[in-house]
Amino acid sequence: MPFSADWLALREPADSRARDEKLMSLAVSAAGAKPVIMDLGCGTGSTIRALKQQLPSNTEWRLVDNDPALLEIAAKEAPDRVTIYQLDLADVDQLPVSGVTMITASALLDLVSKDWLEDFLKRVSVPVYFALTYNGSMNWIPNDDQDPIVTKAFNAHQQTDKGLGLALGPNASEVAIELLEDLGYKVLVADSPWKLDSENTLLQEELLRGISEAAGNSGADSTAIWLANKLSNLKILKSGIGHRDILAFPSGFQVGGH
Repeated sequence: MPFSADWLALREPADSRARDEKLMSLAVSAAGAKPVIMDLGCGTGSTIRALKQQLPSNTEWRLVDNDPALLEIAAKEAPDRVTIYQLDLADVDQLPVSGVTMITASALLDLVSKDWLEDFLKRVSVPVYFALTYNGSMNWIPNDDQDPIVTKAFNAHQQTDKGLGLALGPNASEVAIELLEDLGYKVLVADSPWKLDSENTLLQEELLRGISEAAGNSGADSTAIWLANKLSNLKILKSGIGHRDILAFPSGFQVGGH
């Protein structure tokens, strides 16, 4: 499931605006006085950038990704306190979970399978902060009769294998909540939608092209026409792309006091 640095940079401002501030603040508190945070699928370090102004200066980061170029960029965010791990997330046994005080991931859960997530969660017993999980909702203004068809096909494509088994796609947050609660976690959830408009034309254009391609690969007809219609309205186009943030604490955990 490779992602380019350019795409990650393009989406990061929308991600930053979308994060639920209350859950993010609670996550910072839950990390503890001497945080050791493992960030799964870290990309270029967007989670560090989102949290580091609120975290203590002694925060240690363990950044996990399979792309050495992205890891190199991410490591520059806190060069004295970052350890990078170039790993395939599928190899759960190799993930550096020992000694961490919190686990984070951004825009990852919808790409993993239920089996992978269940296996991973059974191995940890610290707070988890999973942000920006796609929930299957897309709305466009002006809308188009083909929008529901394209969305359905795109969501079907999101449930194909992204390298970690059949992906959870738009069902990810619900499955994650169920698994966490079954393991005794207290789970907090907040919506974190992208809200895009004419200030985000480059992001919307790339998003539309990606949606069109994925929907077409999943069997939707006339995605090229749908895409052309959307691009013709790009200067006035508004969109809402649904995401959810999850913060969960293991049984007995007290924020601020462990």
